[in-house]
Amino acid sequence: MSATPKRPRTMPGRMMTKRTDVLRLAARVLESEARAIQSLVPRLNDQFLRALDLLVKCKGRVVVTGMGKSGIIGKKISATLASTGTPALFLHPAEGIHGDLGMLSASDVVIALSNSGETEELVKILPMIKRLKTPLICLTGNVASTLAKYSDIVLDVAVTEEAAPLGVVPTSSTTAAMAMGDALAVALMERRGFKAEDFAMLHPGGALGRRLLLRVEDAMHVGDAIPRVRPSAPMKDVILEMTSKKLGCTTVCGPDGRLAGIVTDGDLRRLLQKKPDNAFALTAADVMTAEPKTIARDALAAKAVQVMEEHSILVLVVIDRKQQVEGILHLHDLLKLGVV
Repeated sequence: MSATPKRPRTMPGRMMTKRTDVLRLAARVLESEARAIQSLVPRLNDQFLRALDLLVKCKGRVVVTGMGKSGIIGKKISATLASTGTPALFLHPAEGIHGDLGMLSASDVVIALSNSGETEELVKILPMIKRLKTPLICLTGNVASTLAKYSDIVLDVAVTEEAAPLGVVPTSSTTAAMAMGDALAVALMERRGFKAEDFAMLHPGGALGRRLLLRVEDAMHVGDAIPRVRPSAPMKDVILEMTSKKLGCTTVCGPDGRLAGIVTDGDLRRLLQKKPDNAFALTAADVMTAEPKTIARDALAAKAVQVMEEHSILVLVVIDRKQQVEGILHLHDLLKLGVV
């Protein structure tokens, strides 16, 4: 039985050279794709503005289509549009010629991607798009192609070269197409006045959604969970209330229920340092911080975090317009909810 041949060792010098070559190649790829995107800037002309107007006026959906790598870029453009307030979906051309064209209507707008403009599956669905009188915008690297001739608006995304050494792998061309799609989506957002709050509504599970949608009332402690004592309460009762409610503080409320102050763990520590001998002879009114930081229940939770950070505090008292205590908001609860 013959022994397994050993792999030849690579000399350290050669390995270093190979690493250098790889980094040079990677740099050339990035530079090539950067040039491809930069070359699009002078081509932002009346065609781009017409495409934007068409998308703004669209009463149906934006249907994005493309094959292969262009299809993948098309899916990304469709997702970007949908997540920024424009109803959009992706139509696979091969599925389109087998029935999925039924999803199209004259009130829609089609965005078709093809670098060559001659992709067979895409070309086959063009007559039906035209027959339905559905407006067609194309992103292509060949403005003289079949796709361009069928299109109402042509956005030129041609590149001088692909970033890959062989020159045949879609790299710079797909990057250029995606960048043009992003430019359309962002310009459309601006025209429609799409705000961060609108984005949050479409992304309720994300961090931005939590920061922009979660209100103080969604996180505050209410009812019996709110620690309360009267101004005349002895320190023994104050400590008992703080311990039982486990929020590191207690509100101090007058007979009418209006907020008079707050006693926190910090207040207790400072009290024991200054007056260790007669601390328990005092009342809540003697120890409390009058006019503590407060917030309304309908304020954003993110605003509460900002107030806490500015004043280096862990809790906020939630009050109504009559200064009645409605809840207690603790920073730890906001941390658990992912607001911070």
